[in-house]
Amino acid sequence: MNLHDELAAVLRALPDIPAADRAVMERAGRELAASGLAERALRTGDTAPGFSLPTPAGDTVTLDALLSAGPLVLTFYRGAWCPYCNVALRALQHHHADITARGAQLAAISPQIPDESLTLTEQHALAFPVLSDLGCDTAEQFGISFDLPDDLAAVYESFGFDLQRVNGGHARTLPLPATYVIDRDATIRWSFLDTDYTTRAEPSDILAALDALPSAH
Repeated sequence: MNLHDELAAVLRALPDIPAADRAVMERAGRELAASGLAERALRTGDTAPGFSLPTPAGDTVTLDALLSAGPLVLTFYRGAWCPYCNVALRALQHHHADITARGAQLAAISPQIPDESLTLTEQHALAFPVLSDLGCDTAEQFGISFDLPDDLAAVYESFGFDLQRVNGGHARTLPLPATYVIDRDATIRWSFLDTDYTTRAEPSDILAALDALPSAH
């Protein structure tokens, strides 16, 4: 089963959402798609901005340090409260050995506090760094951060998503789910982003992008 099919299965398994809440979610999705955010974000050919972000263990990881060890697969996700993010991260973990076999690194970034990242890492036995981008400052540099509209934030709160706590006081700001393949010179060689949070980069496409890197030949 590919990731697309796994994500579709998640959607089918979710409990029914009240019609009023679903209408809010669908309208917010249409507005985000029409905002032009995805078109303005960094894409293939752009230079990845530097960052310095904490790990759950209290260490600091920089883009330069990651790239010093090889090309980087960098994925942004919304948080452990998002079932689609969890499926996508598990899929990346499943292909982690395939990524490292190509001499590349893998790292994930979310707006959640380090304690939440630690819980996520332990629950899914993730073997790659999960970094905390409080306030989505790094996501903003990539051009993929946005603020939830008030009514959608209220819907998420009614679902029990305590974004105020898990995002360290930045409850409204999230990143678009996005994945980048970044070469050692910080050039983005491949990118995937979508305003539809139920859609994610296929691991097979990520591996193909790594195989196509100039340094791979």
